[in-house]
Amino acid sequence: MSEAFTLTRLTRLDARLVPYDWAWARDNAAAIAAHWDVRKAAKPTLFDGRVLLACACAVTDGACRIDLFEAAFSEFLAFREGGSPDAAVTNAFAAVVPWSRDGAAVLGVMGRDSANAGQIYFPCGTPDHSDVREDDRVDLVGSAAREFREETGLRIPSDAAPEWLLVSGERQHAFLHPVHFPEEAASLIARMEKHRAAEAEPELAGFVAVHSGADLDADRMPGFVRAYLTASYR
Repeated sequence: MSEAFTLTRLTRLDARLVPYDWAWARDNAAAIAAHWDVRKAAKPTLFDGRVLLACACAVTDGACRIDLFEAAFSEFLAFREGGSPDAAVTNAFAAVVPWSRDGAAVLGVMGRDSANAGQIYFPCGTPDHSDVREDDRVDLVGSAAREFREETGLRIPSDAAPEWLLVSGERQHAFLHPVHFPEEAASLIARMEKHRAAEAEPELAGFVAVHSGADLDADRMPGFVRAYLTASYR
């Protein structure tokens, strides 16, 4: 596992929407707009919606409390692609990690029209306001399940263990939910591909099964993915 990442098993996840004055985005508005114009020209389908980023995250005895705030996707993209220059803000998201009966993790390949084209990681998405519930609670668990369903067509089995792991590093907090399916990887991918083929505008370009550490792709898999899978295959 990369030394840049830490893995923490969680017993509780409490995510909240909070007000936050993002000074970096305000002070760099012109540069953010210029960056968005370049990215939009290259990928016209990009949408500048509202997403949730983290401004605080703490874990005590397995219980995690994370504070999230709303920002424009253009702000987030410039922030991330500019090297995450504000140390107080991080990219936080949740993802289901589907494991097959034959011990493979199944990942998605991002489509050419996405902001992360060609990258390989677990089906997921940046949380947004649709994930906010009563009392400003952010449903990261529901966000992961929704994204997984939308991108793969699969539902999480009702008997899935409530296991969560936080992978932190490189200005990211990835909340991962390992879920074991009773099928082998080839069957899982076949079901996912059937769903993808039926979509008018699929977000994913395909799927990849990782059976061991030898299958890791350092060029296309983000650090949090490699850190988690490296630890899993030890």
